[in-house]
Parts: sequence; C-alpha cells; structure tokens
Amino acid sequence: MPMIAALWAAAMLMGLQRSASSPDIIVDRSSKNLSSVPRDLPQTTELLDLSRNHIQQLHRGDFKNTPLLRFLNVSWNSLEDIDPETFLDTPLLEDLDLSHNRLRNLSGQRYLLHTENLLVLNLVCNNFLTMTLGSEFRSLVKLERLALGAQNISNGDFLNIAGVKLRTLTLSLENKQGYTAGSLRDVHAQRLQIAFASYQILNHSLVSDALSLFVAVELMDLNGGYNELSKQLSERVGILTSDLYLTNISIDWKDLTRFVGAVQRTSVDHLTASDVALYNLPRSDNEAIQTSKMKSFRAIRAVVKSFFFSQETVYDFFINMPVESLAMVETSIIHMTCPKFHSPILQLDFSNCALSDSIFSRVESLKSLECKNLDSVRKLILVGNNFRSLQILSKRVQFMKSLQHLDLSINSLVYDGLGECVWPLSITNMILSSNGLTASVFKCLPQGTESLDLQNNQVSVIPSSILNLENLSSLNLNANRLRDLPVCNGFPLLNELLLKSNSLHAPSMTKLDSCPKLKTLDVSYNPFTCTCALRSFIRLGIKSEKKESHTGIELLNWPLGYYCTYPEAFRDFALKDISIPEVSCNIGLLATTILCPAVIVIIAVVVLCHRLDAPWYMRMIWQWTRAKHRTRMRHVRPEELVGVEFHAFVSYSQHDADWVQNSLLPNLEDAAGGLRICHHEQNFVPGKTIVENIIACVEKSRRSVFVLSAHFVKSEWCHYELYFASHQRLAWGTDSVVLVLLEPLPQYLIPSKYHQLKSMMGRHTYLEWPQDRAKHRLFWANLRAALQADLPNAPVTELEE
Repeated sequence: MPMIAALWAAAMLMGLQRSASSPDIIVDRSSKNLSSVPRDLPQTTELLDLSRNHIQQLHRGDFKNTPLLRFLNVSWNSLEDIDPETFLDTPLLEDLDLSHNRLRNLSGQRYLLHTENLLVLNLVCNNFLTMTLGSEFRSLVKLERLALGAQNISNGDFLNIAGVKLRTLTLSLENKQGYTAGSLRDVHAQRLQIAFASYQILNHSLVSDALSLFVAVELMDLNGGYNELSKQLSERVGILTSDLYLTNISIDWKDLTRFVGAVQRTSVDHLTASDVALYNLPRSDNEAIQTSKMKSFRAIRAVVKSFFFSQETVYDFFINMPVESLAMVETSIIHMTCPKFHSPILQLDFSNCALSDSIFSRVESLKSLECKNLDSVRKLILVGNNFRSLQILSKRVQFMKSLQHLDLSINSLVYDGLGECVWPLSITNMILSSNGLTASVFKCLPQGTESLDLQNNQVSVIPSSILNLENLSSLNLNANRLRDLPVCNGFPLLNELLLKSNSLHAPSMTKLDSCPKLKTLDVSYNPFTCTCALRSFIRLGIKSEKKESHTGIELLNWPLGYYCTYPEAFRDFALKDISIPEVSCNIGLLATTILCPAVIVIIAVVVLCHRLDAPWYMRMIWQWTRAKHRTRMRHVRPEELVGVEFHAFVSYSQHDADWVQNSLLPNLEDAAGGLRICHHEQNFVPGKTIVENIIACVEKSRRSVFVLSAHFVKSEWCHYELYFASHQRLAWGTDSVVLVLLEPLPQYLIPSKYHQLKSMMGRHTYLEWPQDRAKHRLFWANLRAALQADLPNAPVTELEE
C-alpha cells in the first residue's frame, strides 16, 4: 500500500520540523539488517526509524535509554510478538508505525496499555484475520489517526474505540475482503480512508456504510468498479458524506464523467480527485451537466494516458461544471476554454499548470474573442503557469465584473508600459509576486486595488507621477531593487508597507510624512550605510521597540533584521548598537568645535612657514607644477602617433558583453561615430597569450575605455587591462583613460587591489550610462567627443587578420 505509507510518513514527519535542530533528536537506523533494537541509541532521541530490518520481537527494556521518544517506525520488519511492557519507558510516545509485519490477533495488542499518549497508530498489512479490537484500545483516549487492516470486518469489532474521537480512520482492504453491514457504526471519526487492493471488487455494504456514517470519505488506489460506485451513488437517498476524495486512481474518461455526474446529483458538496491517470479520452463533445448540488470540484496531479483526443472537449467538461469552486492544480493543461453558458463558478484555481496568455479566449476569423461567461468569478488563482504579458491578461479577465482576488504569482509576467490595461474595476486584492515586473507595472494596475503584492520582482522605484491607487492599504515590495522609501501621495490610505531585502542604504524619514495612515513598516535585511543620514531611522527603530513612536509606526523585525553593511568598521553591527555623535552630523556644532583650534593651527603654521622660508619653496614647487602641466597639455604631433591604429581599446567584463556589442560598438563605429575600436572578441590574435594581446591592443590604441560594473571588479583579466592602461598614462597623459560607469559602483564595493581604479575614479570625471532613453544621445555624443582624434590610416596588421 504505497499511498498509505506515503500519507502516514508525511503525518509522522510533520511534527519533527520544530525539533530538527539537534542531530541526536532524529535517529535513522532503517535498512541496516538489524535483528533487534540497537542498544547505543542516544538518550535525546525523539524520532527513531527502524524500518526495513529483520526485527522479530520487541522486548521490555528495548527503549529504556530513550525516555524522550515520540515517533517510532518499525514498519517492514518481521515482527511477530511485542512484550506487553515494551513501551513502559516511553511515556511521550505519540506516533507508532507497526505496519507491514507479522502481528496476529488485534485483540491481543497489550503493549498499547502503556501508550496512552498515542496520537497516531498504524497497523496495516499484518496477519490479522479479524478486525476485533481488544480492550487495550480503550486506553488510547488521545488517538487521532488509526490505520488498520484485516480479512474480515464484523459487527462489534470497533466497540472498544467507540469512545475515541478520531480524526482519521484508515482501512486497508485485502483482495478477499469480508465485511458485515453496519460494522462501522461504533466508529467516531471525521474522515474514513479506504485503501483498495489491486482490481478489488467494491463491497456494496462497506461503501454504503461509509457514505452514511462519515462526513469525509477517501477512496484510495481504485482501478475499477466505477460503474457500480456511480450506480450506488445514484440510488442512495440519504448520504452524510459532504467531502468525497478519490486518491491514486486509474479511470476511463466515460467512467469519470459518469461518476462526476452521479456525485453532482447527490448531497456531496466537495469532490476531490488527486493523482489521477486518465485513459481513453474523448474525440468529440460530451453533453454538459446543467444543474448540480455539488459546490466544488478539485483535480490534483492528473495525467493523461491517451495520445489522440479532443482537448477542447476535456476543457469544456470541467469549465462548464455548475459548481461554485473549480480547481485543477499541478496538471499540465495548456489552455482553458470559456464556458458555453453563464457560469455560476465563484472561484477558479489553475495553479502550477502550463497555461499561456490565450487562457479563456478563442480565435474566430483571425480575431481573439474574450470570455464573457465568467462574470460571477470572485477569486482567480493562476499561480505557477507560463503567462508572459500582464497587459494581455488584463484583457482576458476584463469581463469578470465580480472579480476581487487575482493571484498571478510565480509566472514570467512583464509589462513594457505601452499597451493599455483593462482590468475589472472590482479587483481589490492583486498578487504579482515572483515575476519580472519593473516600475512600469504601476501603469497597469486596477485603480480599486486595496492589497498589492509585488515581492520578488525588479521594481527599482515607485513613480508617484503615474501612480494613483487611492484605496491601497497594503503594499508588499519585499525582494525588489528599491533604493529609498516611496512617497505616499498616490496612495494616501497606505497602512502597511513591506520593503524587506531591497537596496535601501539610508531610508529618508521625511518621506514618511506623506504617509499619515502608515502603521506597519518593514525595511529589514537591507544594506544599511551607518552614517549621519541613518540617525533618524535608527531613532524610529528604537522608539518603535519601546512603543514610543509619535507616528505610531511599528517597525517589523526590529532589531534582529537591521545591520550595518558600510562602513567596514561597523559591518554586521546591529543598528540599535550604533551610536553616531551629534557633533559629527551637525554642521554648525562641528564648525564651532573645529573653528577655534583651526585658527590657532593656521596662525602657528603661518609663523612657522615664515621662519623656515616656506613661501620660497612653495613658489618653486608651483613653477615646477605649471611646467609639468604645460608639457602634458601640448598638442600631439603626427610622428607621435606612429603605430597607433585605433581610437580606443575597450575593456569590459564578459557579463557586460551584450551591452558592449549591441550598444557601445554600434554607436562608436557607425557612420555618426566613425571611430576605430579595438576589443578582444575581434582583435585578439589567436596563438598569442592573453597578456601579449592586451599589451598589443593598449599600445596600438590612442585611449583606453573601461566599462565599469560589479562584474568588472571581479574579473582578473579586466584587472590586467587596467594595469597596462594605467602605465600608458605616463606617455599619453591622464586623458588616455576614459571611464564609463555602466551601473552604480560605490567605493566600498571595489576590492583593495583596484587601488588604481579607486584613484582614477577619485580624480577623473567619468561618464555614467543613463537609464533614461532620452539621455542616450547626449551620452554617445560625449563619449565620441572624448575619443575623437586624428589618426593615420591604419594599415592591415596582425590584429585585424
């Protein structure tokens, strides 16, 4: 019974997550060829796995060294006998798995008298002839889950657990199962699971008792008998069951449609089918059921076993179900049709499928027709699909006039800011987490949105000029690229703002003045720069911790999630432990503190310089400096350009190659630029070492252009190119090096070995690549002007071969 084993293993492991911090708590001795319980078990053991060994008996004292034991798995052994006092030393035992052994006689399991705290007990697949439970089961007053299996089930077998309120009773049936009608009347359980053997004939009395006695019924491992089950459902008048589950089943399409139709005519409210293998799917349309008492249908992990069938027929069958809630999750459906008539569906869930942007639409005469029959849907969940365009999806749901909750997380959604979005005005809760959305997404949002989740996207700024969400109360922007707090002018009712794991260095507290309703703020796990600009934010955190903030803002995760990243002296220091003196941040106070000593020092220096004749030395140094300056500023004569073939040599990281190839080179080498550029992908000579090629390129170029980025400072070869180019400055002067900053590159991110780069950035004016397209033409004009020079005609050299 693999499905039962999986379910019970999951139930057993759920309670372990809170105690997995110590390696001695969980002890795995499964598949070790053991014939008895080991004697060297740690005393701290809480979970012990002895499954798949050869243990035949359990004795008193086997677990005397494990008084904290809560979970014990002895399944798949050869157990024939268990001493009545085996568990005398384990008073905390909660979960006991004795399945797949050779135990006999369910009425003689006296070891259970010492397991009064048991919550879970699994005894399936043993050698039990009858299901008669002994009096020792009466002591299991806390039992929640019980799994049993026997060849015959008779009246009175469960009398000794009549007083136990179970959550789940699992019955593992055998091929020749005997069952007497009414045998389950003594069981009080919320859910009954029946696991069938291979190709077992359904027992009419067992199914009848299950449907009339239990609110939730789960039929597992069915491979047939659906016609009989459908007939039995159709003939029954009184059914207590409201939740019916089919798990790990194989079924033909006709049997499925017939069974679903039979359930829809009963009082069953919810039908769930999981781990389904579908056979013999249709090639033509089926007649849809127009009325139903069933409220919800859910399909989980359905797999199609037919190669040729009508996908539209299959999709139509599900979308036309007259239910309130429809879910198809973890199933590889690539499309979903529109209902043929007005649909009563209130909730749709197509999570983790393979749906595309064409969902709900159809094409006629080369035109895309949108769905208008889902106007009752209030909640639409489309998590984990293949959606690409946010603007197109707005068209797909534009006629869902009742839609309030829309979840589009974990897709590949983008929005270019060009097309118009046409969302229903009724949407109040929007989840767009884990996509590829940028700041332009704020142009494509429903205006009535109250809760917006944009975590794990690419948002770097909130453009207040285009944002107008007057009803927005909760905004989640965790794990984006924001550099500062937003201004709340576009959403005056904002109550909760989540900005964890962004790029905030020093949040500006003045911007919070525009958020009068803000009560919850989370900016934890950001790269804080502990300088004067952060003093007001630190005060906010301290006041929030003491509940003294005049703004009433609660700072989430304070102080554990707030640490300094820069400067190095304070790296990993908690913000609450950082003290930034007032004198270092107050200019007036600082000036007053420094002015008096400075005047005294200046007077002393003037007197000292006068006595040591320093003015004369200074005049000499000034004349020498001016002479050197005139030398550097002289015009380059033609003979000095002999051997120079290129206007510039470009150095860059391979990670920035796309920008260099697609933007830099075309704008410098085209007709407007007319420059000759040397770069390694085109001009390095095969056969020569990389260092030789770098030196040759630098010497044959009038200037060197360095494309600076975070990837650049991590590249060893870029370091070599910078080194050789810096020596060229001795001959050509400081204007021989041109720095292009592709992205912000703070000084503290530059490794110490790049002292030349730090020096250049401190003394040189560098060109920054603008993100605004309108500034690109000026950028290229400035760069071409910096590189322009009259070079002799370049001969054909080995670099160009």
